Amino acid sequence: MDRITYVGLDVHLRTIHGAVVTAAGEDRDLGVIAHTPKAPHRMLTRINDDRSTLRVAYEAGPTGYTIARQLARAEIACIVVAPSLIPKRAGDRVKTDRRDARNLARLLRNDALTAIAVPSEELEALRDLSRAREGALRGQHRLRQQLLKFLHRQDFPEPAGIGRWSVRYDAWLATLRPVQPAHQVVLADHLTAIAEASARHDRLHEALRATAVMGPFAAQIAQLQTLFGIGPLTAIGLTAELGDLRRFAHPRDLMSYVGVVPSEHSSGTRVQRGAITKTGNAHVRWLITEAAWHNARHPPPPGTTADVAARARNRLFWRYRHLCAHGKPPQVAVIGIARELLGFVWEVTVKTPA
Repeated sequence: MDRITYVGLDVHLRTIHGAVVTAAGEDRDLGVIAHTPKAPHRMLTRINDDRSTLRVAYEAGPTGYTIARQLARAEIACIVVAPSLIPKRAGDRVKTDRRDARNLARLLRNDALTAIAVPSEELEALRDLSRAREGALRGQHRLRQQLLKFLHRQDFPEPAGIGRWSVRYDAWLATLRPVQPAHQVVLADHLTAIAEASARHDRLHEALRATAVMGPFAAQIAQLQTLFGIGPLTAIGLTAELGDLRRFAHPRDLMSYVGVVPSEHSSGTRVQRGAITKTGNAHVRWLITEAAWHNARHPPPPGTTADVAARARNRLFWRYRHLCAHGKPPQVAVIGIARELLGFVWEVTVKTPA
């Protein structure tokens, strides 16, 4: 251990500032280098030719995990840390790249940094595709809302008995003829933008499903879909954001990671628990909560079996009823069963054979 050299990298889009702390506590600045593909490796080899004695840390940021993967291929130990989990001294009001790099190196030496899981390139690609589809869906929704507001301002009453954005609704939109020529241009532009957004969403949707079925996480995605309330897109979204669930040793670790465990402020004999912590991935919390609502609203069929999916459906439905009967608001009760649903998600993927 006395030969270990700890390196902190303050990584930006165009520059990287490095600092070194030895096992004995001596530190020195490595200066600034341009952020190029081979620059971090060259900087580290100048420090020490023995790669096994190097330990590197840098903050997660917009540059992603490229440096961590490059150093891993070079057999250099590197961790990526979450900025929100880096300890900070109270009253420290000076922030520079040099101080940040040196602070990372010191905290790494003291084992005071929390590493985040670096996804594989295949998982990161699935995650980016999943988020692109969700972004396209949000864009489509935003454009549709803009069109509706335009129609309301022009006093175009929507036809009764026709669902919005159905084939019949689109046919009705095509018959609209505003009086003002400028409004005709605006309406045509709205319709064109919505058509393009819908086509983009459909392309990404099909690509996502095809990638998920053929990818390395196909088995986990299929296992998740055995649980009631979790369809293909929810299963893909959970897998894309959480990765391989076997990295969680216990379901409580998964629940804490998603942020659906109660906060607590206890001291002495006083125990006080509050709302959920809401740490971690907000999108995962939304996905698992929507799946929990399905379980809360649909009673299980008569008869039970011993498999995980049947146990989950019975447990979640009656647990929701129990919580509501004891005065819990529905929104609070559903968070409670969402937390338990995560336990079943862990069980069906980690303990159930593929």
